[in-house]
Amino acid sequence: MRFFKRLLSSHPVPGRLIEGLVLLAAAAGVGFTCLVYTLALQSDDASEAAQRQSLRQAVEAAREVIGEFPSLEHQGLRLLERESGIKGLRLAPADEKPAGPLQPVVDRKGRIIAWLAFDPDRPISAFLVRLLPAATAFLLVLAGIAATLIWQLRLLNRALGESQDRVRRLRQLDQITGLPNHGRLLELTAAMLAARRPGQATVIANIDLDRFKDINEALGHHGGDQVLALFAGRLHDRLPQGTVCGRFAADEFIAVLNISDAGAAADMFSAIHADLNRPVWVHDRAVPLTVCIGLSLAPAHGQTPDELMRCANAALRVAKSKGTGAFATFDPSMDAGIKDRRAIERDLKRAISEAALELYYQPIVAADGSGIVGVEGLLRWDHPDRGMIAPLDFVPVAEQSGLMEPLGEYVLRRALSDARRWPELYVSVNVSPLQVRDRKFVELVARLLQEHKISPNRLVLEMTESVLIDNPEEAKTRLDALRGLGIKIALDDFGTGFSSLSYLQRYAFDKLKIDKAFVTPLGRGSNAGAMIQAIVALGNALGLSILAEGVETEEQRVLLRLAGCHEMQGYLFAAPCAVDDLDAVLRDAKARAGGRMSAD
Repeated sequence: MRFFKRLLSSHPVPGRLIEGLVLLAAAAGVGFTCLVYTLALQSDDASEAAQRQSLRQAVEAAREVIGEFPSLEHQGLRLLERESGIKGLRLAPADEKPAGPLQPVVDRKGRIIAWLAFDPDRPISAFLVRLLPAATAFLLVLAGIAATLIWQLRLLNRALGESQDRVRRLRQLDQITGLPNHGRLLELTAAMLAARRPGQATVIANIDLDRFKDINEALGHHGGDQVLALFAGRLHDRLPQGTVCGRFAADEFIAVLNISDAGAAADMFSAIHADLNRPVWVHDRAVPLTVCIGLSLAPAHGQTPDELMRCANAALRVAKSKGTGAFATFDPSMDAGIKDRRAIERDLKRAISEAALELYYQPIVAADGSGIVGVEGLLRWDHPDRGMIAPLDFVPVAEQSGLMEPLGEYVLRRALSDARRWPELYVSVNVSPLQVRDRKFVELVARLLQEHKISPNRLVLEMTESVLIDNPEEAKTRLDALRGLGIKIALDDFGTGFSSLSYLQRYAFDKLKIDKAFVTPLGRGSNAGAMIQAIVALGNALGLSILAEGVETEEQRVLLRLAGCHEMQGYLFAAPCAVDDLDAVLRDAKARAGGRMSAD
C-alpha cells in the first residue's frame, strides 16, 4: 500500500483509472489461466483423436488378418493394444455402450457388432485436474487482493480528495483567524462589485488594530494570535449579514458589503467602530483594543478592487494620523496628502541615514537668575527642496512608517554627543510614546550613556501623557527602569490633555513642564495665574521641579518666579539655536554673570 500512497501523493492520477488498472491486471490473470486451460484441452483432444485413429487402423488391420470377429479373446485385445499403442482396451457388446471414448467394430455389411472402449491418455488435463484446487484458491486470493486494493484505493483517493480540498481552503483562508486571506479577499471584492445592483454602493472598510506590535511584544506571538482570532470573531459577528470580511495584512482587516444607501455607510461603521474598541480577554488578562477605520465607496471612489483598496488605505492613514481609535472616509484631497507623506517618508529615511537632521538647543534658565542650567534638544530638518520642515510635519510620518526607532536613536545619540561640550548643563530630549513602548529602549539609553561617558543625572527625557494612557502598567515598568538608570523624567505639556492627577500619584516623575498655553495669557487678566499657582503647589507637594516653557516677556518671568517656578525657557532668554550658536550664548551668559559678580 505504501507504493500506492506514494503514487497517489506524487502523481495526480485519477482514482478510477487506478481501479481500472487493478481490475485489468486481475482480469489478465484470469484470462491467462483460461487460455492455458484451453490450450491444454486442445492438446489433449488432439492426442485423443490420434489414439482413435490409431485404434481404427489397428481394427482394420486385424480384420484383414482374421476376417470377421464377433468377439475378441484376451489375446486379440492385447494384439490390438500393441498395434494401436493404447493400453486397457475393453470389448463391449453392440447393445451396451460403455462410458468414455469408443471405437465401433463393424462387420462387412457395416453393422456395429461391438464397441472397443479405452481410457484416453490426457496428461495435461489430468495435471490440471490435480492442480484445480490450488488454482481455485489462487484465483480466490487474487480476487481478494484485487478487491482489497480497490477498497484501499478508494479510501486513499477519498483521503487525497479531502486533503486537496483542505489545501485549497488553506490557500484561501487565513490560518489564524479562519477568514479569507489577502488573495481571496481581492477575488471576493471583485465578486461583490460585480454583484452590485443599480442604485447600490459597495463599501470597503480598512480596519487596522492599533499598536498590535506592542500587543505581540507583551503577550508573545501566541497571545497575539489569540487576540487576532478573538477580534476576527467579534468583527465577523458585528458586521451585517452578507458582508465579506477577511484578514488583509498582519493587523489589517477588510470588510466589503453592498448597501442601498451610500450615505448610511459612515453611520453604520461608526457604530461598529465603537463596538470594536473594547478589550478582549487573553490568559485571564484584559487586552485593550482600539481600531482605526478608513472607508471608500464604489462607484464614487473607484470601480476596481485595487482602486477601492487604495482609497480605503488612504482614509486609514488619515485616521491613524488623528490618533488611536480614529475613523475617516476617503476624500479626493487625501491623495495629495498621501503623495506628500510618502515623499516625506522617503526623504526622511535618507536624511536619517545621511545624518542630515540637526539638533537645535534652547537654553533652560534657573528662575532665581543664577543662569543657564540646561538645554532642550529640538529636532530640525532643513530639506534641500522644501526648506525647513517642522517636527509636527515629519515626526507623525516617522511614527506611522516605522522610522521612529532609528529617528529616536539618532536624536538621543546626537544630544548625548553634543552634551560633552557643556559638562555643567543637563540635556533634555523629547521621546515619542513609540520609543517608550519599545522594550529595547531602556537598554538603548543605558548603552548610549556609557558610550558617550555622560552621567545619567545630566539626561532628562520629556514625554507627554499619551505615553501613559495606552498601557499604564507597561508605561510604569518602563519609567521605573529608566529612572533606575539615574536619569530624570519630565512630564511635558502638563495642564493640557487629560492631566489626570492619578498620573502624578502613580508614576515617578522628576519634573513638570507647564505648557505654553498657560504662560502666554499671564498678565492679561485671565485665570492663567491661578492655574499656574495650583500646578506649582501640586508639584511642590509631590517634590517635583517645575519648569515653565514659552516665556516671552519680562512680566511673565516675574509672575512665574513669584508663583514658585524653578526653571524657565522661552524666547525671552534665547531662541533655539545650532550648537555653535549655543556656545556663543553660553559664553555671553558667563561673561554677564562674571560682570555682575565684579559689580557686586
